[in-house]
Amino acid sequence: MDQQQTAQLHGVLAIDAGNSKTDVALVGADGTVLGTARGGGFQPQLDGAEKAIAGLAPLVGAAAAEAGLRVADGPLTTRVSACLANADLPVEEQQLQAALAAQPWGLSSAVANDTFGLLRAGTDGPRGVAVVCGAGINCVGLLPDGRTARFPALGLLTGDWGGGGGLAAESMWHAARAEDGRGPATALAPAIAAHFGLPSATAVAEAIHLGQLERIRLHELSRVLFAVAETGDAIALGLIDRQAAEIAGLAVVALTRLELLGEATPVVLGGGVLAARHPLLIDNLTVRLAAAAPLAEPRIVVAPPVLGSALLGLDHLAATGLGGGPAAQRRLRTAYAARQPIAACAAGLA
Repeated sequence: MDQQQTAQLHGVLAIDAGNSKTDVALVGADGTVLGTARGGGFQPQLDGAEKAIAGLAPLVGAAAAEAGLRVADGPLTTRVSACLANADLPVEEQQLQAALAAQPWGLSSAVANDTFGLLRAGTDGPRGVAVVCGAGINCVGLLPDGRTARFPALGLLTGDWGGGGGLAAESMWHAARAEDGRGPATALAPAIAAHFGLPSATAVAEAIHLGQLERIRLHELSRVLFAVAETGDAIALGLIDRQAAEIAGLAVVALTRLELLGEATPVVLGGGVLAARHPLLIDNLTVRLAAAAPLAEPRIVVAPPVLGSALLGLDHLAATGLGGGPAAQRRLRTAYAARQPIAACAAGLA
């Protein structure tokens, strides 16, 4: 290891691996972003923990190269901090941790569910609740003593509803039934057809089934849903209302479990559906939270979620006396422009 690499060793390799994209950042102990890379989704539930983690290697290499480092020369940094989608159960976290520790990227490593990264990005310490509504939906809560509130987050199997994938599926369901007469009319049907340049929503379903349209493109329907809702369509408005209820419900349950309903507590909101800050969703959600948890302090995080992974890594450095203190965290936040108050967003001020 040369002198330059030794000088840069004390820092964090931050990884945020989501369902649809993965971000990697190499951050110095002083909070300086040294290198970044972005790639595709992370699916250990399909690929297995070892293969999924190994698949991150090209991104790690790209971030290292931007920082003037090479993985082949030895550990890149002190701490690897990985916040990973689909790390929902303790056994999954353990498998991913073992696979990460086997990589030569850092001297130590830690794995957490990606919703904990969102929580850290939106708070100054280990206290609060976070709800992510992106491709899927999840919620976590955390107290300084280490107690957590969590959900299995295994989709419909464990009672979850919504997120971009869920909203797209519901939109298709209502559109198809409107076209064949089993359900009420909705402008979602022609809007979905027009979005994909096909004659009907049923034709869209057939194209996906036959492989003529990539299934991942269904996530585009979240934007279609909100556009249709803005015209006053009852079905579209009903889906958005249910999504707001689900998000508020998760937050209130987590606050209740951690006995935080009676205290001013950050409720961090993130993921693509929430970060888009559609007033129809945000205003609805704000009203619901104000009624059920009046002391909750909702805020939207719009910075890349890898910020939370990096902050967790800097927390570790600070605890071990290797840097990563308040000045470093401020520098990192400045780079990512992390937090946005929900009130300002809803009013169009942020």
